[in-house]
Amino acid sequence: MTDTINLRLYRKLYLIRKAEQTIIDNYENDEMKTPMHMSAGAEAIAAGVCLALGSHGQMLSSYRSHGVYLANTEETDLFFAELYGKSKGMAKGKAGSMHLSSVETGYLGASAIVASTLPVAVGAAFANKRKGSDSIAAVFFGDGAVDEGDFWESLNLACVLKVPVLFVMEDNGLAVHTPASRRHGYESIDNIVSQFNCSVFQSDTTDVESIYELTCRAIESVKKDGHPSFLHLKYYRYLEHVGVHEDFDSGYRSRKEFEEWYARDPVLLQREKLLTDGYDEAEIRGLERAIDDQISRSVKLAQEAQHSDKNEIYRDLSA
Repeated sequence: MTDTINLRLYRKLYLIRKAEQTIIDNYENDEMKTPMHMSAGAEAIAAGVCLALGSHGQMLSSYRSHGVYLANTEETDLFFAELYGKSKGMAKGKAGSMHLSSVETGYLGASAIVASTLPVAVGAAFANKRKGSDSIAAVFFGDGAVDEGDFWESLNLACVLKVPVLFVMEDNGLAVHTPASRRHGYESIDNIVSQFNCSVFQSDTTDVESIYELTCRAIESVKKDGHPSFLHLKYYRYLEHVGVHEDFDSGYRSRKEFEEWYARDPVLLQREKLLTDGYDEAEIRGLERAIDDQISRSVKLAQEAQHSDKNEIYRDLSA
């Protein structure tokens, strides 16, 4: 099977979806000792942006971090061991779901504090500029982060310093349960950001290939013009804000909205495009089975691994 861009994108999409479905299937066993902020519905953003950034990219994200981690690393052993709180996890069980990282592959980390990775991304971009590196720092954040001062200060400083940073806004229209219409005293975040020395790219597509291409354009703008780019990408969060269940009975959103978005589900859409592009069902199933087997092995290893000793909490600290 030829490893084309569209196939690589589907591999990332399917890996994220399957890994999170495995979390859902096992979470009620109460062995994963961490809250879960799931990525279902947003997979195309992480997959498209991370592939466009490539090996020279640096990434930071919010606590909704599974998609970015998996799209960047495509590994699951360290991932599941961390969720299970085991010594073989990427942070020996101390980070959990909300503080994942993989510095060696460019994922500098996630944070449970809303908007807190934005200034770190600007700092990383500033360091890259000073060193003459061609790396671009990208920071993923939800639309709730634009209600924080960190967002506006980071955007302003990045434009003043003209640093190579990509702001990736994953917009599901909600800050937990509160819609943008009840939080924002303005009509368009894109219009406001465009007043800064920053290029704006916006889309509500769920097509991962379109997001990949849009990101490539945003990256090219950063390299050509020497100032930040702002990617405003809309999606629909399939599950509750935190947890592995649906929450349509809570009254703040409707199942009809979900059904409208799911009609263009990013994983199913890309699978159909592969079939249209000439890949046959057996080839696609082979890729899916390989990922299924990878995840099953990772979960088994995580379940069998030992917890860290109690003194581990005092290690890897800085004063």
